[in-house]
Amino acid sequence: MKTQTKAIQDSQSPSGILEMLKDGNKRFLANNKSPRDLNNQVSETAAGQFPHAVVLSCIDSRVPVELVFDQGIGDIFSARVAGNIINQDILGSIEYGCKVAGSKLVIVMGHTKCGAVTAACKRVELGNITPLLSKILPAVDEVIGANGEVTDSNIEKVSVVNINNAISRMRGESAILNEMEKEGSIQIVGAVYDVASGKVNFL
Repeated sequence: MKTQTKAIQDSQSPSGILEMLKDGNKRFLANNKSPRDLNNQVSETAAGQFPHAVVLSCIDSRVPVELVFDQGIGDIFSARVAGNIINQDILGSIEYGCKVAGSKLVIVMGHTKCGAVTAACKRVELGNITPLLSKILPAVDEVIGANGEVTDSNIEKVSVVNINNAISRMRGESAILNEMEKEGSIQIVGAVYDVASGKVNFL
C-alpha cells in the first residue's frame, strides 16, 4: 500500500475514504491485511503527515484503530479517551486533524462491552473517572433513566446513544467542524466496533 501523501489526500473525497475504511475492515475480518513496509512508511512520513481520517475511539486495548481498518503509518489521526467522549482537548485535536492537516473524514467509534459505558450505567464514582463518566450520563439517562434496569442490552443501547451524542456535541461546540461538514469538505459518522467479531458497524 502507498504511503499517504498530500497529492493522495487532495484527490480523496470523504465518501471515498469511508468506503476505503469499510474495505479495510473487511480485509481485517478476512485476515487478509494489505502488504506494507512499515519501516519505509516511517521514513516517508518523517517530513510530514497527510492522514485521510480522524478516528475518535475508546482507549480499550481490544480496539486498535489502525489494525481494524487495515491502515498504516501516516493514515489516521487517532484520538483515544475512555468512552470516546467529547471535551475541549478532543475537539481541538479533531479540528487540527481536519482544518490544519487536511483529513476529510471523522469517525466517532464506540465499541461493544465498553467498560466506561458500563461504569456510567452503574453510576460509578471514582477519582477523575467520575467527571469523565458524567459526559456519558446523558446517554444513560436517555436509555435507562434514574431507576431503570442495567442490562447488557441497555448498555449497548447507551453506547450507541453516547456516540450520537458525541457527534451532536462536536457539531454544536466546534464551529470549525460544523462549517466544514456543511460545506462538504468533511464527513462525520458514527460506528460501533464489535469486540467479539472485529466488525465495524457504521451507524
